[in-house]
Amino acid sequence: AQQLVESGGGSVQTGGSLRLSCEDSWYIGNTNYMAWFRQAPGKEREVVASITPGGATYHDGSVRGRFTISRDNAKNTLYLQMDSLKPDDTAMYYCAATRAVNWPPRAQDAIYWGQGTQVTVSS
Repeated sequence: AQQLVESGGGSVQTGGSLRLSCEDSWYIGNTNYMAWFRQAPGKEREVVASITPGGATYHDGSVRGRFTISRDNAKNTLYLQMDSLKPDDTAMYYCAATRAVNWPPRAQDAIYWGQGTQVTVSS
């Protein structure tokens, strides 16, 4: 069974909103950092936002004030609320559980990855 299952991607126009969800069926987030990464064609995978088991959060400067990471512990689900979307936000978005090595976490710190969900923002 897939440990992390994402949903919620899609296509929107500039200024629109989407909410990504990541079901953590193995409760991995109870003991590991959880993060959202994104990868655009021809670019490296980059961290967008992350959250610790204690609830501390990080948002990359490119999304700060527009995106919000959160977690519903009762549902074992990680979220990424994305508002005021821009064409530059277009990418495949991945949920990940990472080792508590770096803050913010890096792609190489990942223990598990979700399958990815596409977000496309048109102008």
